[in-house]
Amino acid sequence: MKSRAATLSARPPKTERGPRPPSRPSAAEIAAAAGKGIRDVVAPNLRVLFVGINPGLYTAATGHHFARPGNRFWPALHAAGFSARLLHPSEQRALLARGYGITNLVNRATATADEVAPREFVAGRQRLAAKVRRLRPKVVAFLGVGAYCHAFGLKRAALGEQPERFEDARVWVLPNPSGLNANYQLAALVALFRALKNATD
Repeated sequence: MKSRAATLSARPPKTERGPRPPSRPSAAEIAAAAGKGIRDVVAPNLRVLFVGINPGLYTAATGHHFARPGNRFWPALHAAGFSARLLHPSEQRALLARGYGITNLVNRATATADEVAPREFVAGRQRLAAKVRRLRPKVVAFLGVGAYCHAFGLKRAALGEQPERFEDARVWVLPNPSGLNANYQLAALVALFRALKNATD
């Protein structure tokens, strides 16, 4: 019979996991989050400041960016090398230690991004400009082509790095990682996120 010590030593090592995620918000909490904002995850001199469109109701209810189940932001971020392991949205502040942050163009929670008016994107660009001047990130990465075009008055924009700078920061445009964006599957998102990672290393 094997000793208990031998049995324990033969067990495979535990994989690295984060803390147990918090419980999901109730339907009433999600509905009550309409119109609410969410706090930025920012610090001075970031390598990349990710800019979402606006918080969804689930995100506003939790207070964590890209929190809705099915959103591909956190899996794409990890697979592209921005995080050492897959982070739960509640661990969002762990990004700061690696030089990455998160904000939104419009800090008003809605059920869908279609509920955000074009003028809100323009006003959001002005607020973001002040934030970028203050924090001086090296790259500002917009997560959503349509929102980027609304904010800057453009008819269209290509994915990837843009020729113009924004308050002296390099500008990248990436797809919206929402699970509702069927135009880009996870593998395609990872490839685009990895191109940004490689360009900022």
